[in-house]
Amino acid sequence: MKKLSNPYAKLEGYNCFGCAPKNNEGLRLTFYEDGDEIVTKWQPEHAYEGFHNVLHGGIQATLMDEIANWVVVTQTETSGMTVELNTKFHKAVMIENEKPITIRAKLTEKDQKKATIHAQIYNFAGDLCSESNVVYYLFPPQVAARKLYYPGKAAFYESE
Repeated sequence: MKKLSNPYAKLEGYNCFGCAPKNNEGLRLTFYEDGDEIVTKWQPEHAYEGFHNVLHGGIQATLMDEIANWVVVTQTETSGMTVELNTKFHKAVMIENEKPITIRAKLTEKDQKKATIHAQIYNFAGDLCSESNVVYYLFPPQVAARKLYYPGKAAFYESE
């Protein structure tokens, strides 16, 4: 697996809930490329509970939306925005001390205006707990660069 860089971390005021490394209330995700998938491991905390000791479903959806964005920026050569997120919950994600979960995502369809990404969350034992099909609207590259600060695909593969 190859660790991806977060070029947005250099932007002043950058505070993404999903991946900003300095957002103390956020998820602070880091991502890796594993073949045609983007992967992250994350340790759930009790602050993100729904029921006692269970990861909130909205946080699970957020994790899958965030990793889907990283698929878009690394595999479509532009940026985009979520237009649809369909999530299925199969099994509770228990919050276990020092037992991270794994989130994986891959591009399943793409045309000029949209991309579909399939994302999955696995518990520490490797059981599938939830999955989403995420549809992203793709901005024209020049719009992504100008309005969303998209730095280009290569920036995600630079050493930090």
